[in-house]
Order: sequence, then structure tokens, then C-alpha cells
Amino acid sequence: MHGMPLGLLVDGVLDANTARGLPGFQWLFGQQGLGGPRLMPESLVYVGLRDVDLAERHFIRKLGIKAFTMYDIDHYGIGAVMDQALDHLLGSSSSSHNHSRRPLHISYDIDAVDPHLAPATGTAVRGGLTYREAHFVAERVAQTGNLASADIVELNPALCGATTNNHNHNHNDNDNSDGGTKTVDLALQLITSMLGKSIL
Repeated sequence: MHGMPLGLLVDGVLDANTARGLPGFQWLFGQQGLGGPRLMPESLVYVGLRDVDLAERHFIRKLGIKAFTMYDIDHYGIGAVMDQALDHLLGSSSSSHNHSRRPLHISYDIDAVDPHLAPATGTAVRGGLTYREAHFVAERVAQTGNLASADIVELNPALCGATTNNHNHNHNDNDNSDGGTKTVDLALQLITSMLGKSIL
């Protein structure tokens, strides 16, 4: 299953029989089967989906996981999508400072960004987030003040034959000769946005 770390943790994905067949993961299931830590489906939101396999689609629908595809971003705009996503997680006043103090984790798949901007990923599918949309996701989550942890995943500079040493942060965006460096630079910029860097 794609996305195994999340798949293993989400309540309702694994049944006890499947769980028993995973050597090394007994800690996750506790003494009585599925008694270990679990993420509730209502505590998840996907933003920017565009290439979803059949098993993922099945579980997103079955478990009622909040999901916004690229169609939703095209239709509503990234601002409205992020407001809806955060309202789902934090309550309807997420745009103010009166919202829930619930801590948030963002797992930022770099392949959510269009491969023109982030080519060094194993799942490069056209039609992803633009540069500004990608930053807006990070900026909007940071703006809540609830971001407690984050990771950037699906980034693999080796797929573009790049080295990440001495990379130039002022690279030419039209230069595709070093897609690994280009993707790493974008990831670093997204991290700074998640940490609160803003335009003003």
C-alpha cells in the first residue's frame, strides 16, 4: 500500500488478521490486537490530490477523510481550500486567533508541487501546485500558530542525478539541468514558510 506509515496508523485501515502478519510492528498493535496508537480519519486532510490509486481512493471514501483535489483548488482557489481544511481541523474560527489550540502536523509531499518546479520526486505528475500555491499552503498553516511538527517527503535528488552540496539559492527557474538542486531549494523555501517567513 502506498503511504504505509500513515496507512498503518489510521484507524479503520488494517484489520487484526492483516496486522498480525506484519513482523516487527507488534508494538503498534498492542497486546490485544489493534490496541496501539491510532490516528482518527477525521484528524486528516489531504490537499492537492491528483494521482490517487484505487486502494487510496477506497479508504478516503470509506473512512470519510477530508480531501481536496487539484480540481477543488482550480474551482475554489487555494485560499478557500486551505480555509476549509483548517476549519475542519481547528473549528470554524481558524482564520482568527480564537481557534482551537490543537497542534498540527504537516507532511508535505513535494510531489504535490508541479514537476516543472519540483522534478526530483518518484511520483512526478503534471498539474500540481504552482509556486505560490505551494507556499500558500505552508504560510497558511504557519499563520494558525498551531504548527507543532512538519516533514517534507517524496524528495529524492538522486532521481535527477543531482548533488545538493553548494547549491545556489538564486538559481534560474528555467534551468532544468539540476532538478535535484531545484527541488531541494524549493523544499528549503517551503520549510521557511512553514516556520513563519512571510512576504511582509
